Amino acid sequence: MGLVPLPGSNNESWCQGLDGLSSRTAAYYQQGARFAKWRTVVSIPNGPSALAVKEAAWGLARYAAISQDSGLVPIVEPEILLDGDHGIDRTFKVAQKVWAEVFFYLAENNVMFEGILLKPSMVTPGAESKDKATPQQVADYTLKLLHRRIPPAVPGIMFLSGGQSEVEATLNLNAMNQSPNPWHVSFSYARALQNTCLKTWGGRPESVKAAQDTLLVRAKANSLAQLGKYTGEGESEEAKKGMFVKGYVY
Repeated sequence: MGLVPLPGSNNESWCQGLDGLSSRTAAYYQQGARFAKWRTVVSIPNGPSALAVKEAAWGLARYAAISQDSGLVPIVEPEILLDGDHGIDRTFKVAQKVWAEVFFYLAENNVMFEGILLKPSMVTPGAESKDKATPQQVADYTLKLLHRRIPPAVPGIMFLSGGQSEVEATLNLNAMNQSPNPWHVSFSYARALQNTCLKTWGGRPESVKAAQDTLLVRAKANSLAQLGKYTGEGESEEAKKGMFVKGYVY
């Protein structure tokens, strides 16, 4: 039911929607749905407070248990926002805490790990950090965190892009797939799949084919990246532009 301010926190938010969720998920299953997604966010510049982390983790866990009870596969999305000027080590420390709480409460709620997908943020510096990370650094930090926190019973890690440029998100994913992983490490991008496509289309009927071709280029690039076979050749300048928006909401 969306993000709202979390009373008692450091100007942080929590995601509403547990009330009545069981009846909604049961109805969605009857309508043909087999997957569900719940997104909640953690802000590093705002702390994050222990209250906000616990609320995020508990909400995701209750949602996952309710979804599985209705026959749906829950996609669990604890997004750590890119906002901030912190370095990659700070992101790693916060993500380590968040992921630990998420999987603790998933276990407390008897969620079957084999029946979920995790949609996390990659471990990167804050978008306003003066220190940028290479794809190899992002891969090293992110894979280290995955190995420390995510049980191999979880079948898939579907990364969000979170404001990275299209090429950046693809390069980072590719770097993570240079050697075998216990989980399928793939993508669930929105902006990093759609941005250049939407700009190419621009609502113009005559641009539909060009926009479709652009979308196929991005889909193919990420398909190769989740196999570790993406080269980065022939990418447009538009695809290399960052898409971070401070305080982004949707």
